[in-house]
Formats: sequence, structure tokens, C-alpha cells
Amino acid sequence: MMQFGNAAWGLRETPLEEQLKLTSAMGLRLLELSIAGYDKDYLQTEATPGQIAEVRELFSRYGIALDCACTGNDFTGDDADLQLSKVKTVIDICGKLGVKALRIFAGFQSDSIVIGARFDRMLECLAAAAEYARPSGVVLAVETHGGVTSNGDALVHFASVTTRIDTWCEILKTGVSINYDPANLAAVGATDPVVFYDLFKESIPYVHLKDFRSVPGGVLPAACGEGRLDWKSLMEALRNYSGPALIEYELPGDIEDGLRRSLKFLNDHEVR
Repeated sequence: MMQFGNAAWGLRETPLEEQLKLTSAMGLRLLELSIAGYDKDYLQTEATPGQIAEVRELFSRYGIALDCACTGNDFTGDDADLQLSKVKTVIDICGKLGVKALRIFAGFQSDSIVIGARFDRMLECLAAAAEYARPSGVVLAVETHGGVTSNGDALVHFASVTTRIDTWCEILKTGVSINYDPANLAAVGATDPVVFYDLFKESIPYVHLKDFRSVPGGVLPAACGEGRLDWKSLMEALRNYSGPALIEYELPGDIEDGLRRSLKFLNDHEVR
């Protein structure tokens, strides 16, 4: 069975202790901790030993496993060296927290420009981050995430190196694993999410679950089961997956209701 929990992004406006209270009240025991991924995150890159100890105590107090964390980075831009330094700092924090898996990104640039030297530098950064994380036992999980832009009131997702099967074959050689987000793959539309999972399931220790609904000009975030994702096929594919499956309802305005709707849908449709 999947280990359901809450992902960080939709909770970005919610103070950490309130995130923990909500996760516990939902009967869940996993919460993805965002570290220096958003300006309101409790832990930033300059986190003190006291702050790190406080986070450990908070998770323990609410009975939530401190297994999964995430940060924000982009190795496909012109500041890849600076981004690598940041990721290494977050890895250090994860080691002190006892985090098992850190979700990172390869980058958000269009796959059409991440070629040649830019692609090679991205791979070098991923390999360096994976090597740096190894002594602390932190697994790096790179999210399947396209680039995102807005089109009026809608979001438009476009292809990146992590929404393509061929480039993933190269990315995995760096020693990272995959944070599988099927809704992101479906939003780009170039790679079938179930086909992707079947190809790479041995390299997937970390899953995000969410949905997008179609609107004129693009998509908008939705609770699980309330959008256009083929959940019947997806849940069948995930039948034997037993790792973290974190609910990533992306709208802070009704985050508790959206997470609860998603959890109910997942519990009702999980294939056992």
C-alpha cells in the first residue's frame, strides 16, 4: 500500500506547526518539509542548529515522520553553480534532520534550449549533488516537472528535460532517482504517465499525487479525481508501489478541504 502524506507546495502559506496539526488530524504520518523552497519556509539555507532541533521536535510531537523534504532549484539556468551550492546546503540540513529523501528539480527551461553545454552542465550538477548526498544517506528524487507559464487565468505547461523519456535515461545515470508526478506529465501531454511509470518504476521512490482540470487556454490545479488525469489506469499501475505518495493540492486558499477531498478519493480508489 502507498504511504499517503501531504506535499509541501499547497501548504506554502501555512505555518509549519499548522501543517503538522492538519496532517495529524487527517490520520496521516508523512509531511514533506520544504527547506528554502519558499520565502515563508521555517528553515532557510542559514538555518541554525536551534531551528533544526525545533523542527525535529515538532515532527516528533505530532507523530509525523521526517522522511521527505524538498527545495527549489534550477540547474538549467545560467547560475547553475550557485544553485548547486544551495542544494548542497539543503542536503546538509537534511542530514541533520534525518531526512531520507530530498525532492529537487533538474530545471524549468524548455527542453528546446537545454541542449549541448547547458544539458551537460545540468547533468554535472545532478551528479555532483547525488555524490554529495551519498554519505548522509539522503536520496535525491528529481521531480517530473515541465516549465509553467500563465495564459490569462490559466496555466500552460511545456516540455522540459524531465518530461521526456529519452532525457530521463541520461539523467538517471547521474545517480539521482525520480519524484514521479503523473499530473505534471499529463499536463505537458508529451509522455503518457502510466507508460512513464512502467518504464522507470524501479527508479521511483517518491510520488506526488494531484490533478489539473481543463479550462480555456490551459489548466488549473484540482483535487485528486477532480481533473483530467486517468486515475483508473494510474492507480492500477501503482498497485504495488509502497513508498511515499504525497498529496500535492496546489491551491492555498482551500488547502485543508482540497487535501481532504483528495485523500478521500485516493482511499476510495486505491487498488489493493
